[in-house]
Amino acid sequence: MWKGVLIAAFILFTGGIGFAQDAGQIPIPTIAFDIQPAQSPQEVATSLQVLFLITIISLAPTLLILLTSFIRIYIVLSFVSRGLATQTIPPNQVIVGLALFISLFTMYPVFSKSYDQGIKPYLDGKISLDAGYSKAVEPIREFMFHVTAPKYIFRFVQLAGVERPATPADVPTHVLIPAFILNELTISFYMGMLLLIPFTVIDIVVASTLMSMGMMMLPPIMISFPLKILLFVVVDGWNLLVEKLVLSFRL
Repeated sequence: MWKGVLIAAFILFTGGIGFAQDAGQIPIPTIAFDIQPAQSPQEVATSLQVLFLITIISLAPTLLILLTSFIRIYIVLSFVSRGLATQTIPPNQVIVGLALFISLFTMYPVFSKSYDQGIKPYLDGKISLDAGYSKAVEPIREFMFHVTAPKYIFRFVQLAGVERPATPADVPTHVLIPAFILNELTISFYMGMLLLIPFTVIDIVVASTLMSMGMMMLPPIMISFPLKILLFVVVDGWNLLVEKLVLSFRL
């Protein structure tokens, strides 16, 4: 029996060596990069356009966060989660995912208009890159103008040192974007503060009641936490919250 096992092992070992020797003779392919000078200005322009598109794609997550309704929605949802004192329920990934999909829902008309006016005609070769960019950015600028308070736009116009614009079209995009972000941060914190008021009242009432009853050793959070959840569920909090957030961006 042992002789048979040894013979089989010897055959497998020698066969593996032979296979390895044969495999070593197989040529390994190499990858070469060749850089050649452009033959015409059109090739240079095409290369720059490809580089520009790659840059835009790499910045897409940042643009999606800063130039859409994501800022307001995520901060308000985070305030609600903190007010409920649920710690990690729901997890932060759920909050981010919900904010992302609500943002896509609210921004769908803007993105559709941007694609139809600028991106699609450019891909079809009907307009140039500059014209496609201008037409694609126009709906996004209209959205930011709609939700941004004029005082923030004027503040950044003064900080930029540019001439006071006569029409919204005269406002540079690099001035409009920070004004929009500052406006979203201000509104989201204001909405979050209003949402925290009822939760704070519950905490104060529960703490005062426990102290008046002499139950100072009982943590108020043990009583206020289920009351907050009950109040939020009874008023259909998630539905109302999402509805108000979506309506706050209606054009």
